[in-house]
Amino acid sequence: MQAPEERLGSFYLGAEYDLASSQRLEKPVHYDARDLTTHAVCVGMTGSGKTGLCIGLLEEAALDKVPVILIDPKGDMTNLLLQFPDLLPENFLPWINEDDARRKGKSSEELAASTAEQWKTGLADWGIAPDRIRQLGQSADYTIYTPGSETGVPVSILGSLAAPPLDFEEHAETIRERIGGTVSALLGLAGIKADPTRSRESILLAGIFEHFWKKGQDLDLAALITSIQNPPMRQVGVFDVNTFYPEKERFELAMAFNSLIASPSFQSWLEGDPLDIDRMLYTAGGKPRHSIFYLAHLSESERMFFVTLLLENILTWTRAQSGTSSLRALLYFDEVFGYLPPVAEPPSKRPLLTLLKQARAFGVGCVLVTQNPVDLDYKGLTNTGTWFIGKLQAERDKQRVLEGLKSAISEAGGSGGSVDYDSIISQLGNRVFLLHNVHEDRPVVFQTRWAMSYLSGPMTRPQIRKLMDPRKAPGEAGPAVATAAAATPAAAAKDAREGGGTLPCGFSPNPPGLDPSMKQVFVPVRFDARAALENHARNSGSLPSVSAEQLVYEPAVIGSASVAFSDRKRAISENRRLVMAAFPSPSAAGTASWEESETLGMAQSSLSGMPDSRAAAFASLPENLSTPRNLAAFGQPFADWLYQHSRFQLTVHPGTGLFRRSGESERDFTIRLQQAARENRDREVDALEKKFEPQLERISEKIRREERELAQDEAEHRSRKTSELVGLGESVLGFFLGRKSTRGIGSALTRRRMTSNAKADIDESTETIEELQREQEKVGAEMQDRVREISARWENPEAALTSEELVPRRSDVSVDFVALGWLPSWRLSVDGPDGATTLTLPAYALADGET
Repeated sequence: MQAPEERLGSFYLGAEYDLASSQRLEKPVHYDARDLTTHAVCVGMTGSGKTGLCIGLLEEAALDKVPVILIDPKGDMTNLLLQFPDLLPENFLPWINEDDARRKGKSSEELAASTAEQWKTGLADWGIAPDRIRQLGQSADYTIYTPGSETGVPVSILGSLAAPPLDFEEHAETIRERIGGTVSALLGLAGIKADPTRSRESILLAGIFEHFWKKGQDLDLAALITSIQNPPMRQVGVFDVNTFYPEKERFELAMAFNSLIASPSFQSWLEGDPLDIDRMLYTAGGKPRHSIFYLAHLSESERMFFVTLLLENILTWTRAQSGTSSLRALLYFDEVFGYLPPVAEPPSKRPLLTLLKQARAFGVGCVLVTQNPVDLDYKGLTNTGTWFIGKLQAERDKQRVLEGLKSAISEAGGSGGSVDYDSIISQLGNRVFLLHNVHEDRPVVFQTRWAMSYLSGPMTRPQIRKLMDPRKAPGEAGPAVATAAAATPAAAAKDAREGGGTLPCGFSPNPPGLDPSMKQVFVPVRFDARAALENHARNSGSLPSVSAEQLVYEPAVIGSASVAFSDRKRAISENRRLVMAAFPSPSAAGTASWEESETLGMAQSSLSGMPDSRAAAFASLPENLSTPRNLAAFGQPFADWLYQHSRFQLTVHPGTGLFRRSGESERDFTIRLQQAARENRDREVDALEKKFEPQLERISEKIRREERELAQDEAEHRSRKTSELVGLGESVLGFFLGRKSTRGIGSALTRRRMTSNAKADIDESTETIEELQREQEKVGAEMQDRVREISARWENPEAALTSEELVPRRSDVSVDFVALGWLPSWRLSVDGPDGATTLTLPAYALADGET
């Protein structure tokens, strides 16, 4: 099959399939990514090929840079990481099952070679080149998370007990829903079956969570256990807490949770990456991620606990997004049986059902996979716009599928009365699926394309460890600082002030006396000696041994000012507050140079009027900083320097007009830009298709009209031929009967001429249809060329970013004060191969970007 053209926003799933002839048609099936915002369900028996279909769907999502969270109870979806662009036998060998090789009478090497050849042939048959597999690997970051285990990347659940970043008054209903789900999950993990609305356990825990979250305070399990024993609220409803839930019985509940966290196996739930949906969807650099949550190793209660927490976090993240009609992210749930049942109410049901109902408005799609739709609540199915139906095991299963499908189509406002779903489903074979999409005019039967990822089957935990070990960040122990055991930093400072320590040359134990009208400030100590040395070690690469340390202060000119930047067109109004330090010239006539100044990483309010209690020595004051008049002379140069050098850097995308906001990380801006580019691409493609639609429709109407005329001409031609043959028979019969008539000959000639005319009409109609079809193909090709141009223009919006600068006006620069400042530093006695040396390191913080 010829490789189909790449179209962003369109997923290449396979090719149409003719059930009558059991043949694949050379007509690719493309699925509009935006249709996934109305969610999808995939149904099929084991061996039907639904895993291959879903892997292909997720591969297309990765190519379109759509992030995905995958819930994988069995381990099938881990195959997404087995991408081998070179298709060499040695690529496949580590993942070959030795038992499979033994059953087939082959060595592992032989089976790897045949598998590599099979994959190479299969991909070529579908027009998929190795470069597309390379592009797949580069389009997304793939990670396998193993909650409750260190096999893959572990996940810490503590973040799920933290207060959500939402205002309680504004989002009270949303937060209470999350509290309910979290409480149900925790009780289930502890083995306590409780009614969320009636049980004392649920009500008490919900009250505790609401008390802390309402204040924006985080919880952890230890604090939760303490709060169960000593609740932070006095009443529950109209009863005091001890009447509602006596202390002795609360102690039993606290013991249940204490036993849980005391278990050594539970510690793995508290370590690893935080359950942060934003981090699970995008890397720190803004690259989309496919985060696979492998749950095969967990018990049923542990699975339900984690899935509920994950869904609650996804729901909170979703509601915090802006609205969009384009696909922003996907939630893929493999084997959803038991998590969205039609009758029972497990903790996972409410958040999953809410996502199906509300996520569409935020561009978040859900893909649910199961062997039977009766495993799913019909309220959820009615919110599902796409059905992928594969081969089913028994007639009973088919009837259940038909019942669920027809009910879902009817309640979703569709009509399937003209389609014989029963007959179609009965004829489906392996890798052949029925696609029903409410956004399309008709259902499609198609064969799934060959997966680019190697489908090795469910992975074992050792295989997952092999994949993930190289991706885990190695633990780094912080370097230790060797200090003198004889004295602490505070004692050393005291000894220095009292003359018991050696003062540096030019330093005194007390600050110099100043004119009372001189403003002086002390920059706060940000780093202790250990931290200052560690910062130095990161830059120099070596960590020396320290025998003594002193905190000293040196003078500088401290300027505090604000610089305003504004841009009415972009609604930018930024007021940047700065605290800067300039260093005075040692000569009496010299001044502090603002050209070589430092921007301090602190607010004006952080400056103190008193030195740190650990201060050991103060440097002498330069003459040009000894009087208020000299100090005031630095004010105007400070304002001039700020006016000349202050710039507000803007990263701008000209095509969308988006710019990176103040305080917005590059990662967040990249994500927002990619989403805007996708939305613009979709709008432009829609507008283009709408523009070409009348022209294509006119051509189609002409073709239909010509086809009707052709049918009439063919009928006329058949009639004339029949009449001609009948006339010829009459003439021959008359000849044998002895009747000779010139009129018969004339009639025959007339009938022959009319037959020829009818044949000419057929030829004319056929030529006209062919011309119209060529014109249709030309217009269609032109439209596709324009679509490709649009897709190419929006594919990499980051490449079009430009930088602009906002410049302040003179009146936008306001100097609050210029003062004598004292900068703290650590003087460390360092032992080296050549003896002891002195190392002076800053104890204060610089602003980001300063060195």
